[in-house]
Amino acid sequence: MRAVTGRTDHVVVVGAGLAGLSATLHLLGAGRRVTVVERDDVPGGRAGRLDLGGYRFDTGPTVLTMPELVDEALHAVGESLRDRLDLLPVEPAYRARFADGGVLDVHADADAMEAEVRRFAGPAEAAGYRELRTWLTDLYRTEKDAFIGANFDSPLSLLTPHLARLAALRGFARLGPSVARFLKDERLQRVFSFQSLYAGVPPRKALAAYAVIAYMDTIAGVYYPRGGMRALPDALAGAAQDAGADLRYRTKVAWLERIGGRVTAVRTTQGERIPCDAVVLTPDLPLSYRLLGHRPRRPVPITWSPSAVVLHAGVDRTWPELAHHTLMFGHAWDRTFDELTRRGTLMSDPSLLVTSPPGQGMFVLAPVPNLRVGPIDWPRVGPAYRDELVGVLESRGLTGFGDAIEVESLVTPRDWAAQGLAAGTPFSAAHTFAQTGPFRPRNLVLDNAVLAGCGTTPGVGVPPVLISGKLAAQRITGSVGARWRRPAATRRAHSPR
Repeated sequence: MRAVTGRTDHVVVVGAGLAGLSATLHLLGAGRRVTVVERDDVPGGRAGRLDLGGYRFDTGPTVLTMPELVDEALHAVGESLRDRLDLLPVEPAYRARFADGGVLDVHADADAMEAEVRRFAGPAEAAGYRELRTWLTDLYRTEKDAFIGANFDSPLSLLTPHLARLAALRGFARLGPSVARFLKDERLQRVFSFQSLYAGVPPRKALAAYAVIAYMDTIAGVYYPRGGMRALPDALAGAAQDAGADLRYRTKVAWLERIGGRVTAVRTTQGERIPCDAVVLTPDLPLSYRLLGHRPRRPVPITWSPSAVVLHAGVDRTWPELAHHTLMFGHAWDRTFDELTRRGTLMSDPSLLVTSPPGQGMFVLAPVPNLRVGPIDWPRVGPAYRDELVGVLESRGLTGFGDAIEVESLVTPRDWAAQGLAAGTPFSAAHTFAQTGPFRPRNLVLDNAVLAGCGTTPGVGVPPVLISGKLAAQRITGSVGARWRRPAATRRAHSPR
C-alpha cells in the first residue's frame, strides 16, 4: 500500500461528515494531531437534520447498518459504541408493498425471514431464500477485508487468492440474474436487488459483488440511533473532541497552499492559515479537486448516480400500513431504471422509499435522474412532482396523506447541486465496473493529500463512507491498525477516559 511520505504529525481534515469523523478518530488513534474544519455549525455533513414547525427530520441517510464499523472508529480512541450511542434495532428492517397488493416484511433473523417468504411465496421460494442467504454471507466474508476494506494502488492489487474466491462465487456476474438463480418470484428479486439503485446501476447491469449491500440490509440488520441519525455524527464528533481533536465549525476552506505535490497549509475564507503535514478532503469530488488544483486523469469522464427528490412531511396522523422503512414498488421495474439512468425522465410508475421513524416527520424518497442525464427544470417541475408523489402515496394506501401534512420541505436535484454535489446527486459516482475497486477515483491524490467519502474507495452508503475514513487514515499512517495513544500535544490537557 502506498502511503503519504514525510512527516504526518498534524493532519487537517476538511469536513465533519461521517467520512471525516471516521478518518479523524483513526488518525487520533494512531497518535496524530488532527484539526477538523467544517463549513456548517454542526457535524454530520449529508447526515443532517431539519427542524421545521415542531417536527424533526433526518435529511440524509435513514438506514444504519454494520454498527460494528462505528464501534471500530470509536475503539480507535479507547471508547465504544455503547458509551456514545443508543442504537435501536429496526424490526422489520423493511416492509415491502407491491403493486399487486402483496406485503412482505424483511427480517434479519434467518428463521423469521424464511417463514415470511414461505407465507408470501411458498416453500420453494423459502428454500431459495436460505440458499441466497448463504451466498450473500459468503460474498460478504470474501469482500469484507480484501475488497471493501482495502486500499488499491493499481488493478494489480486485485490479484490475490480472494479474487479467485470472488470469481468462484460469481461475483463478476450480474446482480439481477444472480439473485434470480435463487428466487423465481420477481417481487422477491426486487427486495434483494433494489439496493443497486443507490450504487447508481440497474440490477441487471450491476456486478453481483454489490449484493453485499443486500447482505448489510437484510442479514446484518438495520438500526436507528435514539434521537435520529444526526446522533451518529454527534457521537463521533464528541469522541473525537474528547480525544484531542480541534473541531472548528463555521469554517469554510478557500484554497490549499501547495509546494510541488505537497499541501503545506489550509487557507480559510476567514483568512486563517492552518499549517499541516497532510490533509484529508471529504467534499464531493469536483470540489476536492478544485481545492487541490489537481484533477487526476481518467480515460473516460465520471458517471454519476441517479439523484432523488425527498419530501419531508410533518403529518398529524399515522398509517398502520407503514413500518419504520416501507418500500412501495410500482408495477414497472426494468423500465424504471431505463428512465432514471438512460432516458433522463421521471419514473412513469414510481417506486418509493417511505421512512417514518418514531417521534419524527416522514421522509419520502423518489429516485430521479441526475442533472447530467436529465436536465429537468426543477423550480418549475418540483411543485407538480410533489403533488404527483402525494397522489401516488394516497393511491397506495396512505389515504388522506395530503390533508394530513402540517409542514413540509421538498428537496430536488437543484438543491443537492446548490450544496456542491456533482450532477445534483447525493449518491456521487456510480458503481459501474469502471468505477469500482481500483478503478474508482483513488483516495491518494497528491503526495500528502487523501480523499474520503462516497466518491472514492470503497463507495456509497454509511458503511462504505465510514470505511473510507479508515482507509484515508491508513494512507497517512502507513498502518492498517494502531494502538490508541493520545497525541503528544494534547496529553496534558486530556486524561484518558
